[in-house]
Amino acid sequence: MRRYKRAGFAGIAAFAVATLAAAGCSSSSSTTNTTAPSSSAAAPSSSAAAPSSSAAAPSPSGSGGGLGAQSVTDYLSYTGGKSGPADKSLTPVTIGFVNQQGGQQVIGQHATDGAEMAVAYINKELGGVDGHPVQLDTCFIASAEEEGNGCAQKFLANKSVDVIAMGAVVIGDQSFYATLGGKLPVVGGVAPLPIDGAQKNTAVLFGDATSVLGPMGTYGRDVLHAKTAVILYPNTASATPGALATQAGLKAAGISVKMGPYPPNSTDLTGVLASTGAASADMVIPAVAAPDCVNIEKAFTQQGITDPKKIVAAPLCLNGQVAAGLGGDFPKWTYLIASSLFGDTTDPGMIEYMKLAQTYSTPANAPDPWNIVDFGELMTIDKILNQVGFANLSPTAIQSAVQAFKGPQALGAPALECGYNPAAPGVCNNRSQFFEYDGKNKWVKTAGWTQPPAGD
Repeated sequence: MRRYKRAGFAGIAAFAVATLAAAGCSSSSSTTNTTAPSSSAAAPSSSAAAPSSSAAAPSPSGSGGGLGAQSVTDYLSYTGGKSGPADKSLTPVTIGFVNQQGGQQVIGQHATDGAEMAVAYINKELGGVDGHPVQLDTCFIASAEEEGNGCAQKFLANKSVDVIAMGAVVIGDQSFYATLGGKLPVVGGVAPLPIDGAQKNTAVLFGDATSVLGPMGTYGRDVLHAKTAVILYPNTASATPGALATQAGLKAAGISVKMGPYPPNSTDLTGVLASTGAASADMVIPAVAAPDCVNIEKAFTQQGITDPKKIVAAPLCLNGQVAAGLGGDFPKWTYLIASSLFGDTTDPGMIEYMKLAQTYSTPANAPDPWNIVDFGELMTIDKILNQVGFANLSPTAIQSAVQAFKGPQALGAPALECGYNPAAPGVCNNRSQFFEYDGKNKWVKTAGWTQPPAGD
């Protein structure tokens, strides 16, 4: 589908599509390797070429975080913007933004905060898109599947929207994509469910749960030398897919796994810890989001499960509200993260993000991984829009450009390849890095960008 709301630019847009498609992901679609995205493509002009990522083994402990010398610290160069504020007298560029919030089940409230942080920075210092200010057309899904349908209809009706940014959505995904019908490109950060990556009109820049949790197996085998693992998770539609993806990665690495689902909203988790034998397992994985983090950490302490090397989790507990519930600090665990890590002062990209957060975010929001991911996501969308050019913006041109983006991703992985897995054409990354948290903002990197084990 092509919509030309700017008369006279159809030919220019077609030329942009053809040019960008020639540099796109066609090489990835021809490969049969569904384990690791290629890193052979050239990096964007703001960075040197992406480092090789063909090896699945973790890098040694103690090396720098993030992307090292590849880290994005100059966002003016990264986005291709113009120094200074956007011109408010020019027609704004509208980005649709959808997130799940406002209901009882919230996956990433701070995804919205991260997107708004990026837009504020883009408009104040990076010149918007070709000087045009950027604005978000937001739509929030609270609790019902049909709300996804409403959001898709809203964006399709707004003829100024050529691209949609996706936050953290698990309710309404099905109806959203069914109604959207591939008519607009959707760019996401981390997708909690596989449905996002299964769409041909999506680009999940940081990877989805089934891709970035697989490295748990590689880490357990090669770093912890684990033989047994326990996965603990609330039995909900949002938590179960990630838990199953983690299980698959562990099994592919030859690790025996016990699953520990528990009823949502449970406050006493000692029973599930005892029934799964978590205390004696080599690796314990709390596959939980922020609302469950405090309870499960207290249960671990009661059961004597306190070794930060043994407890390995996704980063959803790195949340200011969780820290407040635990006396002012995060749980002392090891964390898998598919983005840069807040507080990692060895990561030049994170140092820049933390500096920007002092102006454009808040102390409670800035550490949250959804805030970080969606900030990076919106910076890449701005990069793509500047690359296409305001006069040439169309869903087709934007879709071609974003799929051609090979990374490094700001605050993300060293190299992207959208479509490396034909079964999930929208997924662009399957790497994660690992950090042990020793309290009081002290982090030790235990593995660099790591990929899933063969066969996952």
